Amino acid sequence: MTIFEELQRRGLIAQMTNPEGIEKALNEGRVTFYIGFDATADSLHVGHLLQILIIRRMQMAGHLPIVLLGTGTTMIGDPTGKTDMRKMLTVDEINYNAECFRRQMERFIDFSADKCLVLRNGDWLKNLNYIELLRDVGVHFSVNRMLTFECYKSRMERGLSFLEFNYMIMQSYDFLYQFRNYNCTMELGGDDQWSNILGGVELVRRVEGKEVYGMTFNLLTTSDGKKMGKTENGAVWLDRNKMAPYDFFQYWRNVGDKDVIKCLKMLTFLPIEEIEAMEKWEGSELNRAKEILAFELTKLVHGDEDAEKALEAAHALFATGADSENMPTTQLDESLISDGGVPVLDLLVSCGLAPSKGEARRLVSQGGVLVDDEKVSDIAAKVPVSAFEKGHIVIKKGKKVFHKVVR
Repeated sequence: MTIFEELQRRGLIAQMTNPEGIEKALNEGRVTFYIGFDATADSLHVGHLLQILIIRRMQMAGHLPIVLLGTGTTMIGDPTGKTDMRKMLTVDEINYNAECFRRQMERFIDFSADKCLVLRNGDWLKNLNYIELLRDVGVHFSVNRMLTFECYKSRMERGLSFLEFNYMIMQSYDFLYQFRNYNCTMELGGDDQWSNILGGVELVRRVEGKEVYGMTFNLLTTSDGKKMGKTENGAVWLDRNKMAPYDFFQYWRNVGDKDVIKCLKMLTFLPIEEIEAMEKWEGSELNRAKEILAFELTKLVHGDEDAEKALEAAHALFATGADSENMPTTQLDESLISDGGVPVLDLLVSCGLAPSKGEARRLVSQGGVLVDDEKVSDIAAKVPVSAFEKGHIVIKKGKKVFHKVVR
């Protein structure tokens, strides 16, 4: 099976500028392609994971990836999918985030000199002469057409800054620059990047008279169209300091029945034939599929040992409700103790089980919180200090989330 056939069979491909040309290029030679990552945070998240695994698949097939860290484009901010302008970061913040990205990607991508290039677009974008850019690049962009693209059209009512309006031109110039200097002939990205990718493909054609290619991949969405990778506490991060391996495991263990097979196809390296056989699974078999998904992804992101620990902890908790040494754990903040106890709402927030006291209050009011197997129904309740005499307490949120607080 060719890499093109595998991408199709796994349901990854969304749109292509020239399907026949792309298939031929991928099947008949070594393609230099790129995917860009704007350095908007100090950790990658699940939204990046699909693109990183695409790079790995393409690399395993013998193609040469360029990992483009957006040290220049991050200074502008991509308006795609945003209702308001992105927070403006300093140069130091952007460079720090880009380095965090690079270190995290080393787990997934072979960065050997002949296997991958790692570039930073700030190296060329920051040195551009504005008037020359307008004359040499801007002349090839139609404002009327740009305003028909969803990334701009959806922002017109709320307000679109001129800064953000330049983003497509900057990303397109990235493709032109890499074509000229690294013989890069293909840009890949999530399907929300389709208009930006088209801009680059057309710019190379207009300026250099050469055909290059663009291909986008389906976004990770639930069966009802919502983006995956968000929890009530924020993004599903790949950094263990932002999201514990056990919590990462549990996120995937709890995906919907209609989503598990799709996620297995798109995100794991299990043989596609093995996954397709699971399409017939029903009922409790789907729970087994979810466990496989959670284990495989935790192993990819955090390693074999953490994946085994998360699996063992999940079995122990859900089979017996018993404590486990691998349960997510928080050290009690002694400053929370008052009048011989710790307010339950403060505990929920300090453990990350609720993002705010308001959300914690809602959880308690709805009967979704247990402390040491006893339901908490009073939002003003406190856990007495005496409860910690055994060294810890266990908080249960809903049916599936357990957390240990130690003192």
